[in-house]
Amino acid sequence: MIITLKVTCVRGPFLKKPCVRVLEMDEDSCLYDLHDAIQDAVDFERDHPFSFFLANVPGGNRQWLTEAEEWRDMEDDFCRILLREVFPTGRRRLYYLFDFGDYWTFEVRKARGSKPAEAAVTYPRLVESLGPDPVQYPAWDEK
Repeated sequence: MIITLKVTCVRGPFLKKPCVRVLEMDEDSCLYDLHDAIQDAVDFERDHPFSFFLANVPGGNRQWLTEAEEWRDMEDDFCRILLREVFPTGRRRLYYLFDFGDYWTFEVRKARGSKPAEAAVTYPRLVESLGPDPVQYPAWDEK
């Protein structure tokens, strides 16, 4: 089944305007697939570690979705954890943290319901884009 995810950039050093992306993904996709879909949706480079956590607010008490401490082990966990296992999140929200130095933080909310996959569609699919992409490296973009 296909689920709809609203991804909002809520924190980042160069975030100047609201950035919201709506994605459709197979509920059997893993967190690593979600990482890739978000990276594609905001046109970031895949050049930093990342993680996922549950919390009531981005800076609140966090429940990390992996206990692994080594990056390779974290990546393995993210390849095993499926979206259907993460949602519903209860009162908490899912957050995607990218780049432990710049601390880009994205809130991921699942819309109610799901639908069958469309035969001619490749998932994940970006279905709505509100606001500009955040600028990951502004000094590089000005050159």
